[in-house]
Amino acid sequence: MTNILQNLEATILKRRDADPTDSYVASLRAKGRSKMAEKLGEEAIEAVIAAVQDDKVGMTGEAADVLFHLMVLLADMGLSIDDVLAELARREGLSGITEKAARKD
Repeated sequence: MTNILQNLEATILKRRDADPTDSYVASLRAKGRSKMAEKLGEEAIEAVIAAVQDDKVGMTGEAADVLFHLMVLLADMGLSIDDVLAELARREGLSGITEKAARKD
C-alpha cells in the first residue's frame, strides 16, 4: 500500500501555486498562515465534538480534515510529514511524561 500521507503531501505541494479559484490548497495559501492555522483549529474543535458525541463516522471525517489542514500548514512552514514522523520515531518507547519533562519549554 502506498503511503497516503506522502501522496497527500505531494498533492498539497503541487497545488499550492495553483489558481486560488481552482484549488482549495491555493486558496488557503492565498489567505496566509494565520488563516491556515485558524482552519486547523476549527477542524480540531469539530473532531473534539465528534469524539464527545461518540460519533465514529463523524470523527473519522474530522480526523481526516485535521490531518489535511495540518499538512497544509506544515507545507507552508517548509516542513514535511517525514519531519513529523521522525519526531514520532524519536519519541517511540518514551513515556509521555518523561518525554514532556525532557522538553526545554
